Amino acid sequence: METTLYPPVKSFLEAAGYAVKGEVGGCDLVGLLEGEPPLVVICELKQAFNLELVLQAVDRQAQSDEVWIAARTSLTGKGRERDRRFRDLCRRLGLGMLGVSTGDHVEIIVSPIAPMPKKNTRKRNRLVEEQRLRNGDPPSGGSTRQPITTAYRQQALACAAALQAGPLRPRDLKTATPLAARILLHNVYGWFDRIDRGVYGLSTAGAEALKRWPVDA
Repeated sequence: METTLYPPVKSFLEAAGYAVKGEVGGCDLVGLLEGEPPLVVICELKQAFNLELVLQAVDRQAQSDEVWIAARTSLTGKGRERDRRFRDLCRRLGLGMLGVSTGDHVEIIVSPIAPMPKKNTRKRNRLVEEQRLRNGDPPSGGSTRQPITTAYRQQALACAAALQAGPLRPRDLKTATPLAARILLHNVYGWFDRIDRGVYGLSTAGAEALKRWPVDA
């Protein structure tokens, strides 16, 4: 029951100087720090961190200066409190997270004034490059049951299509893709056979790939 979380969370906030009461205006817990005006803190309680708890906390933000969500931490260490995406969501929404252990120890997981997650420039640049290199828009957004036609796969297919006429050298495939030499050397999908030094042909797997993903002439 959420009521088992109330005493440790109340004690935690009281130690920080708040006057705390439960079930005020439909909120699980309301803390006041006297001043003019007083600082209002709301905390919503659940047995586990979930989306419903986040939505409930978002509703409380118009009524208070700070909103916290509190829940039991997972015994297996696999709860939402260990999910970076969930913590980042709370940071972006300006919500604090309190974890309550089985021994009723309360820890701050995310502060409501925590800085926003830093942007990963390398991942961002890779995303931009992939979007720009992708030819057309072959996979529908949300596809999960089939291989994604990435820009690399498209260029590998272009090499495979060029090799249908017979073995070629990487330099002969530059018109198909400037990455031909690397694609043939690494042979990620197993679509190519090394016929001779610097000469490549189309494998059976490559021929099957062209049937599955036809390349426009």
